This record gives sequence, C-alpha cells and structure tokens, in this order.
Amino acid sequence: MATPFDPYPQFQEYAHPERLVSAAWLSARLGSPGLRVVESDEDTLLYDIGHLPGAVRIDWRNDLNDPVTRDFIDGEAFARLMSEKGIGRDDTVVIYGDQANWWASYTLWVFELFGHPDVRLLDGGRDAWMAEERDTSFMVPDYPSTDYPVVERDDVSSRALVEEVRGAIDTDVLIDVRSPEEFAGTADASSAPTLRRGHIPTARNFPWDTTVHPNSRFRSYEELMEIYADLTGEDPTILYCHLGDRSAHTWFVLKYLLGFTNVRNYDGSWSEWGNMVRMPIALGE
Repeated sequence: MATPFDPYPQFQEYAHPERLVSAAWLSARLGSPGLRVVESDEDTLLYDIGHLPGAVRIDWRNDLNDPVTRDFIDGEAFARLMSEKGIGRDDTVVIYGDQANWWASYTLWVFELFGHPDVRLLDGGRDAWMAEERDTSFMVPDYPSTDYPVVERDDVSSRALVEEVRGAIDTDVLIDVRSPEEFAGTADASSAPTLRRGHIPTARNFPWDTTVHPNSRFRSYEELMEIYADLTGEDPTILYCHLGDRSAHTWFVLKYLLGFTNVRNYDGSWSEWGNMVRMPIALGE
C-alpha cells in the first residue's frame, strides 16, 4: 500500500510536493508499514544522543562511499545496505539530518542515482523535529532483512563529473553554492582545506543557505523563484560546493521545489577541483 503524500498547504506550491513531508505528518505515521525513516548527518554521533523513533542511520562517509575507488558504492553494495537497514524497493523512505539537511539531501541524491521510487525529505530536518520537542529514541531498530534488488547506478541524469564541468566553462551552466567568501577565495581555508582557493571560472554564486529560513525549513515557492530569477528551468545547470553536500541541497530545491528539468550535482566539487594539477581557477566576486 502506497504511503500517502503530505497535504501541507505550503508544499502544494512546489513543483513536486510529494517529495517533502512535515514533522507533524511524519510523527503521525512513524511505524507505518511500508515507511522507513533514515537519519543522515554531518555529525554522525548525533544519532546516538537521540533520533526519530524507528529511524536507521546511514553514514555518508562509511556507508555510501567506496573506500578504494573514491566513488559511490555500486549496485550490489547499495542493495546490501538497503537489505541490512530493512528497506525494501517499494518502501517510502523519508530522510532527515542536521545542518538544514545538507547530508540528508546528499543521501537522498544517492538514492536517486539508484532510482529508488519513493524517497522524500523531512522539511527542516533534525532541527525542525527537535525544535518542536517531538519524541526521540536511543533504541537502534533491528528490522528484518529485505531482498532489495541490485540496480545499476545512473551517473548521467543527476551527476556531473569533472571533465563535463571543465567543458562547461565559458557557459552559464556552473553554479557555486558556497558562501561568498569561499567563492571569492577569501574564506579561512582551515574549515574546508584544499591546496587552492577560489572558484571555477565563469561559475556564478548562489549561496545554498538563502533557500531556507533560520529554522532550516524551505522558503516559499515565490521566495525561491525570486532567488533564482536569473536561471532558466530548462537550461543545463551544474551545481557544486566543497564536498557535494550543500550542492545536493540546492539540487533538491531546483529539481523538486522549482521543477528544473536539467540540473546535476558535481559531487567532486571544490575538494576535487581545487586539488587537481593545472585546473583553472578564478578569484574574487
């Protein structure tokens, strides 16, 4: 039985309201058959000090990345991870996390690479849930293993690799979602170390955090359209940040809230570009 969509009025403004759930909606449905909740944080220890009841943890560092190839896990490893977490191919998966859903968005994006049919984001993430003082748990659930099928990862429709990014220089395709200081190359490099600072030439700066309120919830459709008024939803758009997490957040905004049809995330981002030999960079605004 399909999990119903959240009818929250603000969500109905978005291009794909079915991709968001509210804390109230989720709270009322925890434990429902066919619904699995995933916590994915930058600070992976947060799960241990209290998480949504019944939520499983997916560690973006250790669970989603192949330690040898510097790439994502393959279809067999993803199927094994889903089976171990008790997630079936037909389950509705709701993902949430800290930092206004940076890494939750990244994890959702990886689910998309494997074509999971129904994956949604908790609006406001962990911050929203805790601010409303909703129930938390210390118990780590032990769900029965599932028989999740092996699905080939799709690296074409939602992901950009470095050579494609290099080929997009001198176009209006590249969007840097880091802070203005990171973009200009003036930020303290210790927080996001690379050999060089700056941005990819011809990239434009649209900081990711303009899309959320201080409580980490998304801004309205009208506000988001105003922020991205200079972009066109049909044109190719490639997003990057430092590690691909903040750009995955903006990818979610553009694709599912505003309805952009050709937006991809460059997950190598500045950590790759800024460390590569002879890659062109630009400084300043």
